[in-house]
Amino acid sequence: MKEIGFDNEKYLELQSQKIRDRIAQFGGKLYLEFGGKLFDDHHAARVLPGFQPDSKIRMLAQLREQAEIVIVINADAIEKNKRRGDLGITYDLDALRLIDAFRGYDLLVGSVVITCYRGQPAAETFEKRLKNLGVRVYRHYPIADYPSNIPLIVSEDGFGRNDFVETERSLVVVTAPGPGSGKMAVCLSQLYHEFQRGVKAGYAKFETFPIWNLPLKHPVNLAYEAATADLNDVNMIDPFHLDAYGETTVNYNRDIEIYPVLSAMLEKIMGASPYRSPTDMGVNMAGACITDDAAVCRAAAQGIVRRYYAALCAVRCGNAEQAEVYRLELLMNQLGISPADRPVVAAALQRAEATEAPAVAIELDDGRVVTGKTTPLLGASAAALLNALKALGGIQHDIALISPIVIEPIQTLKVQHMGNHNPRLHTDEALIALSICAATNPTAALAMEQLPRLRGCEAHASVILSSVDESVFRKLGVNLTCEPRYQTKKLYHP
Repeated sequence: MKEIGFDNEKYLELQSQKIRDRIAQFGGKLYLEFGGKLFDDHHAARVLPGFQPDSKIRMLAQLREQAEIVIVINADAIEKNKRRGDLGITYDLDALRLIDAFRGYDLLVGSVVITCYRGQPAAETFEKRLKNLGVRVYRHYPIADYPSNIPLIVSEDGFGRNDFVETERSLVVVTAPGPGSGKMAVCLSQLYHEFQRGVKAGYAKFETFPIWNLPLKHPVNLAYEAATADLNDVNMIDPFHLDAYGETTVNYNRDIEIYPVLSAMLEKIMGASPYRSPTDMGVNMAGACITDDAAVCRAAAQGIVRRYYAALCAVRCGNAEQAEVYRLELLMNQLGISPADRPVVAAALQRAEATEAPAVAIELDDGRVVTGKTTPLLGASAAALLNALKALGGIQHDIALISPIVIEPIQTLKVQHMGNHNPRLHTDEALIALSICAATNPTAALAMEQLPRLRGCEAHASVILSSVDESVFRKLGVNLTCEPRYQTKKLYHP
């Protein structure tokens, strides 16, 4: 069975109470800068087994009577059609997606703030679209020499030029489609305007990683460095916290570097900074909810190895630099781990070598490893997926779940009518065929019932898989890695 090392219910309780306490600390109004993914934090779920991907939004839902959401988007990101790497959609479309998602949890989305606004045509178009949809929009403008010129920033010619975002709840959650949107600046600008109006308010920051009360080199914190290897983030001992309290805590380089400036801004706005360190600003209670440190360490180590393979493939595809791979190798060396610690790797490579064709291995929730080879009817991914469902359902390996009578017409459609050169079924096509067979075949129906048990399983492919197969594994919750090589020597790989 999959190990559990994190108490999710305790996390929801402690985290929501911590935020309530911080609201009270500032007299009933808090601007909470919310970093990371709110709805689908799969990184946290993988390195903290037991953490649910939607924990953060569930926690906010407990505060829905007090909370409202402000979504921040950078005008330059709109102009450049910047995209989220995981979803493949532009930041402006993701802002719309976030509004719908928050409303789905009955959370109030108060407004959207467009930052770094300089009259960019695409930003103006997006602003009109939001207003036509009934969403309030505010503009924040670039400030010369931000964030170093504090006298200018905290003045009528700095934050004072920004639109004041009208809010009505005690907890204002400031979030964004991605990094670099200007969340912190929006929070500080709001504080400036609130204090100018004689309203008491405060600022806090919610980042799950690194976990401040775990050791600097704890695998969970190193897994955060692995996840941000492309950003060159580095975990550090918080020197301000150590100096103020004599207590060793962990933060990351960007927060530590910006803290003196941020503290000076808060002092100028509020009269005195309420915080003595970057760690003080945080409201993260994740570290208090780890119930099995050994299980969490093992999960985090696996997460680093997965990031290593992802970086290798990104370099092979021309989407990353070799330096990212080197950073991940250093992290693995620090923990004394290697790709050999991922059981599915050896299994996939051995099957590929034996069949002289691409192969995929899947480690099931009970520790068994099944493989799939390339056949005339099925690609290796589809074969491995079906074999995994057989194993989970106790179905004999030699039983065909999908009748050739169903497969052959699909192959004919692909090759003769849709212009595909590869007749083998991808994972999505195999699952559709299996679902059709399940209507009349109890064995196929039994296999379909096993699909939820694939969530959290590990998989490895001997080649870089198609985007279709990668997408199916991701939707099923399977943690996939691939060898950094293509099946063919073609230049174009869809």
